[in-house]
Amino acid sequence: MLAVRKVRRKLRMGTICSPNPTGTKTSSEVCNADWMASLPPHLHNVPLSNLAIPGSHDSFSYWVDEKSPVGPDQTPAIKRLARISLVKKLMKKWSVTQNLTFREQLEAGIRYFDLRVSSKPGDADQEIYFIHGLFGIKVSDGLMEIDSFLTQHPQEIVFLDFNHFYAMDEAHHKRLVLRIQEAFGNKLCSACSVESMTLQALWEKKCQVLIFYHCPFYKQYPFLWPGKKIPAPWANTTSVRKLILFLETTLSERAPRGSFHVSQAILTPRVKTIARGLVGGLKNTLVHRNLPAILDWVKTQKPGAMGVNIITSDFVDLVDFATTVIELNDLLQEDRALAKC
Repeated sequence: MLAVRKVRRKLRMGTICSPNPTGTKTSSEVCNADWMASLPPHLHNVPLSNLAIPGSHDSFSYWVDEKSPVGPDQTPAIKRLARISLVKKLMKKWSVTQNLTFREQLEAGIRYFDLRVSSKPGDADQEIYFIHGLFGIKVSDGLMEIDSFLTQHPQEIVFLDFNHFYAMDEAHHKRLVLRIQEAFGNKLCSACSVESMTLQALWEKKCQVLIFYHCPFYKQYPFLWPGKKIPAPWANTTSVRKLILFLETTLSERAPRGSFHVSQAILTPRVKTIARGLVGGLKNTLVHRNLPAILDWVKTQKPGAMGVNIITSDFVDLVDFATTVIELNDLLQEDRALAKC
């Protein structure tokens, strides 16, 4: 029965988002645009904290501007080196952690976005930008792209995790929150009990966006969830073995109630890693050869109150990451079938 359900769901979800002249499906073209809407009815009332949800790490970094100043998230030494044009080109290779735009990630099934933001020196408009070493696109442009997708897919829910803020005073925070309100309006979900956040409850309210804000400023707005409600332990290692051990340990320590949980299935380069693979960049040096082993770990996981919830990855298109995470929810269906027996 489980295999039959998988086939049926793939028929509903596994369409091609963009035509491919070769007729084959690549992992970035498999369309999971409506996977939440396609979940079976008995999962509609399961807390989102108990579902398996795919996410991306440094979600916005598919484009960074090597002509802009180096970001305030970098050390003074890096800023001095970046005066040499070649240095910024190399920085770009290590700053980019995704290939797909927000829209493409959403179509692939990504529903959690890891967001780091900053003001930009000398910017007359005082806009807020995404940042990862180098500046990315304007936050307002990214939010509008996400909103456009949500309007076309009214049963899909997203988690926007604003977890790093650089060079931002109160006025910058107010501007950022205004941009959030302008983009999503009534789609914003007010902070409340994590356990009450089910697909059915959100559909009834017509809410689609949960905003997490890792700054005391969240207290001023009812639709900003505190960062503590979505912990994302970070392994900070280049070793797949150490990463998996860390992920297992932090999952075993997960609180059964009161928060979501992010498993960051990512490797982090050290200075010597960057030195060895300077020209190759993050994708070719660290991610490409290790992502299949990380995906193998994902396949062994199970969602639930003490299981995986949100799982993030770099370069989510390199392997069938989103679909693999989504299919973990079939195990919740299997549990239900066994209970009936």
